[in-house]
Amino acid sequence: MKKTLLFVLTICILGTSSLYAQKTEKSEKPKKEKKEKSEVRTGWTFGVLPSVAFDADKGFQYGLLSNIYNFGDGSIYPEYFHSLYFEAAYTTKRSGLFRFAYDSKYLIPNHRLKIDVSYLPDALCDFYGYNGYQTVYNADWSRKKSETCVSRAFYKSQRDLLRLAADIDGSIGDNWYWNAGVGMLGYMIDTVNTTMINRNKTEERMLPEVDGLYEKYCKWGILAPNEANGGWHPYLRGGITFDNRDRQQNTHKGINAEIFWTYNAAFGEDKNFNNLMFNASFKHFVPVYKDYITFAYRVGTQLTVAGNSPFYLNNYYNNLFIQRVLYEGLGGANTVRGVLRNRVTGKGFAFANVEMRLKLCSFSIKKENFHIGLNPFIDAGMILQAYEMNENQIRSNIAANDPDFDLDQLDNYLVFGDQAEVYRPHLAGGVGLKLMMNDNFVLSIDWAAPFDKRDNHSKTNFYIKMGYMF
Repeated sequence: MKKTLLFVLTICILGTSSLYAQKTEKSEKPKKEKKEKSEVRTGWTFGVLPSVAFDADKGFQYGLLSNIYNFGDGSIYPEYFHSLYFEAAYTTKRSGLFRFAYDSKYLIPNHRLKIDVSYLPDALCDFYGYNGYQTVYNADWSRKKSETCVSRAFYKSQRDLLRLAADIDGSIGDNWYWNAGVGMLGYMIDTVNTTMINRNKTEERMLPEVDGLYEKYCKWGILAPNEANGGWHPYLRGGITFDNRDRQQNTHKGINAEIFWTYNAAFGEDKNFNNLMFNASFKHFVPVYKDYITFAYRVGTQLTVAGNSPFYLNNYYNNLFIQRVLYEGLGGANTVRGVLRNRVTGKGFAFANVEMRLKLCSFSIKKENFHIGLNPFIDAGMILQAYEMNENQIRSNIAANDPDFDLDQLDNYLVFGDQAEVYRPHLAGGVGLKLMMNDNFVLSIDWAAPFDKRDNHSKTNFYIKMGYMF
């Protein structure tokens, strides 16, 4: 099945060249240039593709996408003047994606503008509690074939997200840039809608009407009532960036470092979630052998430096420029591959990704330039700011609000004291396969597994996405 899926995806990408409409011309300059071996893209290029992907956390994705580039006169190729991206898709695990993104360095002279409008419904969003290892993960409770299965949706909640974002940067000089952004995050969270999920299902495939971990956190007072169902948060963002990379996609050399602050506000009298978050990241690309071998690594952190932040914003990894659909930390396809999505939730965290990027071969099909690459990697993440989990208070809340629960079983859900290992790193490793077209369009297929089974019991953690993770 996996080999068949990979074959289909490869054919889809290779077939894009027949959908493109553009002008292609060689450099007008008579002297020899570095780009002479490959033809320069000019004008508008566009195509419509099946939005086919796979995520171990979200399932198989199906839909349509279109990416429209304007390379102008080709003088900045493989960089582009304008990019418009449209995508509408759904996954087999009932996660939706409806997105428009615009990116340009030339609409406003000497400034980069990026706009994102996304609606991301998720009927089965992962919820694994707080503080990483402090919340026990029992895979059998959500494994259908297990004798101790409670529900396939035990570690799930319903979460819909509407995101509006506009970011801009300008040059300070010598590869330094200022950054500013404004936007809105609207979260709508609830228990899993079993009526909708069970529609047209056979009896043996129906979800039972039982409490999952999200419901238990609500009853036990761990999840506060004013954050349990989400909220609307306008934000302002500002920072500085150093960027001397040779290119944005398929980077071979250079550094991209950024520091920024995000002020999140909240609507509603009971939404006392005004807060200030600090983010820093450092990406370094070191050429080992020409453009065939590149050593790449990224380290990053997100901290709540003032105010209160609801759990769902703590799961959202802030970015100056949104490239992937959704950045969630820690765990999953965008931070620590192999670790379950949202497995590690804290008020502040840090992570690192280390990759060796190898170009295996290059070829051309119908004037399109392709590369195939391989990259082994190791990912790591850990909590820096933890939630306070008071055992006596939690037991008291359970006795008052969940009297049917056996308090002697609490150790199967939460770990207290030094054994909680709240600040222990979460590690994973794996390998990725990359198919690149024109050094801009990248199909990424990653496989990863955690070093500790408390982060994920599955070994089939595949992530098929567009673009490098960083």
